[in-house]
Amino acid sequence: MDWEKLVQAAWEARENAYSPYSNFQVGAALLAEDGRVFSGCNVENISYGLTNCAERVAIGAAVAAGVRRFVAVAVVADTAVPISPCGACRQVLAEFSVKRVLLVNRTERVEFCLDDLLPRASTGILDRPE
Repeated sequence: MDWEKLVQAAWEARENAYSPYSNFQVGAALLAEDGRVFSGCNVENISYGLTNCAERVAIGAAVAAGVRRFVAVAVVADTAVPISPCGACRQVLAEFSVKRVLLVNRTERVEFCLDDLLPRASTGILDRPE
């Protein structure tokens, strides 16, 4: 898979992050099965629990456009090591069967399959036929 298009879209989305409280900007780009790319950035709130992560913003944009099937997501931040999606984002990525995850900073890339980040997400309540 050529990750470059996704990584670039994620860095571009990161530039629009609204992070006045943490000053921590994150970007994400999601590849739909049909080839379209949906981007998102983190959007903070003074009531920090209401903050939206970049991954969930990207999923929301895709769902609002009628897309439900995805191939991969790239998540970027300017950090010492590539950041990983939070538990809530992992669960939402699992809900939409996003299998491949690329975590990127300025110097390093780490690729995972979602099952590595959220083991057994497809069992139990998410164990449903395709």
